[in-house]
Amino acid sequence: MTSTLLQQVRLLDPVSETDQALDVLISDGIIQAIAPELTDVPPDSQVRPCQGLILGPGLVDLYSHSGEPGFESRETLASLKQAATAGGFTQVAILPDTNPALDHAGALAWFQAQSQPDDLLKIQVWGALTLGVKGEQMTELAELAAAGVIGFADGQPLQNCSFTRHLLEYLYPLGKPVALWPCDLKLAGKGVMREGIESLKFGLPGNPAIAETTALAVLLELVADIGTPIHVMRVSTARSVELIHAAKERGLPVTASTSWMHLLLNSTHLQDYNTSLRLEPPLGSSADQSALCRGIQQGIIDAIAIDHSPHTYEDKTVTFAEAPPGAIGLELALPLLWQTLVSDGDWSALELWRALSVRPAQCLGQSVGAIAPGQPAELILFDPNQSWTVNQQTLHSLAANTPWLGQEIKGRITKTWFPRS
Repeated sequence: MTSTLLQQVRLLDPVSETDQALDVLISDGIIQAIAPELTDVPPDSQVRPCQGLILGPGLVDLYSHSGEPGFESRETLASLKQAATAGGFTQVAILPDTNPALDHAGALAWFQAQSQPDDLLKIQVWGALTLGVKGEQMTELAELAAAGVIGFADGQPLQNCSFTRHLLEYLYPLGKPVALWPCDLKLAGKGVMREGIESLKFGLPGNPAIAETTALAVLLELVADIGTPIHVMRVSTARSVELIHAAKERGLPVTASTSWMHLLLNSTHLQDYNTSLRLEPPLGSSADQSALCRGIQQGIIDAIAIDHSPHTYEDKTVTFAEAPPGAIGLELALPLLWQTLVSDGDWSALELWRALSVRPAQCLGQSVGAIAPGQPAELILFDPNQSWTVNQQTLHSLAANTPWLGQEIKGRITKTWFPRS
């Protein structure tokens, strides 16, 4: 039996609301004991002083993109796993917009075979709602559900309200999570940043906030009519937070998430035309950013998603308007969110950890228990003060499309425990 005693580690457990320095004993992947001080431990235990370190549940990412299959130069499954583990994630759910898309049982079986759980990470798959994720023809939803998808999502906005209604009707009896991105592409037009004073100042085509909010309002009315629970992806505007709050007050079965970068940045940060800030949806105004942060703290927005979107150097070395949207984030989200919102901001440690671990798992339909003796250890050890420079040598992802490239940041995962199947 291999035992590790973590002495005076800061234990964060969002389920039991624990934030306390404790001793924690872990043996062969099982939590053996938790106490203010442990003295009765196996004689061959590895003793690790952990003052200043944080022990919490492994992080759960609701949706991210895999380069493989089809775009292995951007990211392979192997590099994605390494990046996720380095960032503290023990579960990642992959969107089906690969090439070919994960829109039938055969493609899903291949992907599942390539992404079997390893010792530190479980990769799950969203089944495509439509063939080729083109929003035109429904996939064999029941077949995909039986094949083991975590839920259903295209990762692309659906544009036909009647079609969306029929999809929700078909999905209702399957009982799987359904993630939808509200965006009216006609209203969005060719916009590449949020429409407003900054888009005029920077001379970039604007994408109006109503491209999101009108589509969201219609979607919520469909949910009210049909009753199929949904998860709203990529919330980016203050008005959307209001609409989701009102929907929850009405008792609609709705959860929601926003991207980690929308909590840290806003449209004023585009002044340098860094193509790693070309995102979909675009970064909002400072008012949007504040509303999203409050929404997470108040539980209106349930979870923080990473939406890891790797691109090659060549992909992004174009003008801002021509650049494909997306940025990497699996290795960067926890340290940057911690530094900005917890260390330098007004969030509690539990608020952040809850939005990155427990709530995403719940949005995926998983039950989450407290960290307690006898339970499997799906835990990460985080050093919030360890500094490192973000570059292609330190990143595990093949891609480096991040606005923090070349900068020194604080926060590193030093150890992961993952239950053995």
